[in-house]
Amino acid sequence: MESRRAGKDIEEGEHERKGTVWSASAHIVAAVIGSGVLALAWSMAQLGWVLGTLVLLGFAGVTYYTSTLLADCYRHPDPVSGTVNRVYIDAVRAYLGPREVFLCGCAQYVNLWGTLVGYTITAAISMMAVQRSNCFHRNGHGARCESSGNFLMLLFGSAQVVLSQFPSLENITWLSVVAVATSFAYSFIGLGLAAGKLISHGEFRGTILGVAGTSHTTKAWNAFLALGNVAFAYTFADVLIEIQDTLKSPPPENKTMKRATIFGIGLPTIFYLSLACTGYAAFGNDAPGNILTGFGFFEPFWLVDIANICIVVHLLGAYQVYAQPIFGRLETEISRRWPDAKFMHKTYSVKVPLAGGGGPLSFTLSKLVIRSGLIMFTTLVAMLVPFFNAVLGLLGALGFWPLTVYFPVSMHMAQRKIGKWEAKWVLLHGLSFFCFLISIATSIGSIADIISSLKLAAPFKMNY
Repeated sequence: MESRRAGKDIEEGEHERKGTVWSASAHIVAAVIGSGVLALAWSMAQLGWVLGTLVLLGFAGVTYYTSTLLADCYRHPDPVSGTVNRVYIDAVRAYLGPREVFLCGCAQYVNLWGTLVGYTITAAISMMAVQRSNCFHRNGHGARCESSGNFLMLLFGSAQVVLSQFPSLENITWLSVVAVATSFAYSFIGLGLAAGKLISHGEFRGTILGVAGTSHTTKAWNAFLALGNVAFAYTFADVLIEIQDTLKSPPPENKTMKRATIFGIGLPTIFYLSLACTGYAAFGNDAPGNILTGFGFFEPFWLVDIANICIVVHLLGAYQVYAQPIFGRLETEISRRWPDAKFMHKTYSVKVPLAGGGGPLSFTLSKLVIRSGLIMFTTLVAMLVPFFNAVLGLLGALGFWPLTVYFPVSMHMAQRKIGKWEAKWVLLHGLSFFCFLISIATSIGSIADIISSLKLAAPFKMNY
């Protein structure tokens, strides 16, 4: 190991962009197809066949459209030749005012960090499902097979501490590729198991309006929570600029990013519709909250195990896609406050086979402490609130309107200088307001579910 002063490298914020439409697509799919896909059959059950299908397609369309608007804001003022905005909040700073910058920072980094909490919970649940699946296979489906997730969360967090020492997304493209492959694997397995169950009982279940609910209030809360789950399933706007910052130019980054977004949104949507519809048809209104861990399937146990292992591997990569922007912002701000501190800038290099094609992995002591500390805190919070559906719904609600809709729309209008009360101005504001109402509704449903779950839960006791 050798120490050196960081020069013109990633530690000081400069890097060579080598990304392509395929690497960007891999990052997007790794970010989009995550734990949200596991709740889609349940979400479809809450909304019913008609509304559930429309909601999935609607969120896909809105996410794609606003993502193309956001891709044009990577540079300012011209989307092709303007000054680069390397992170989301810098784009907001370039196009909008200081109030919007503050609100964006709060929304983006709270949502990014919350996603890390959600992924930690989901990874632990999937690892617990492997343990329970093997127990059921050995002792019978009626056996009392309990599992605790605290140790598994700590194990997942420890792996993230190691992965977090890679400087940026470009250094872990291989991890995103692995994450995409495993996301396809567990999606196909879930789809295949649901299709097998549908064929086995030969009955096309589900209703037009979905689960009736014990009361109108319960029905409304669950429907709102389902909207949040779908919104979370399409979340990636908060890392779009960071992914775009990995792309080489020419061709223009916004053009490449728009192509990548077609694949990054299109492929997950196909999986979402297939899995949600097949899962709902197989289970009907009894669809589990997590289709691969709710034990709608017991056999073949080894295939259920493989699916859940794939989920864990995928979340290892997706976690870093969301964590790297937080790391970058924290380290940048601390470096600005203490520009001459050796603790912040003295770098060490060690050769790692998978880092940048076998090149040296550079890190600083500050990076080791800051990144490890954030991951440890995230793991602690996940152990306190291990509620799968409610946490996903709340994250979807918090991130969807401000990050996916409001800021991209506002920056687009500022960039194109769209005048007040022009037709496009009215349409864009109408879209933003409609999505705002959806976010409010999903927040209410998610918070109601969390409050209900907290009454039955104890801190640091994730039993399943």
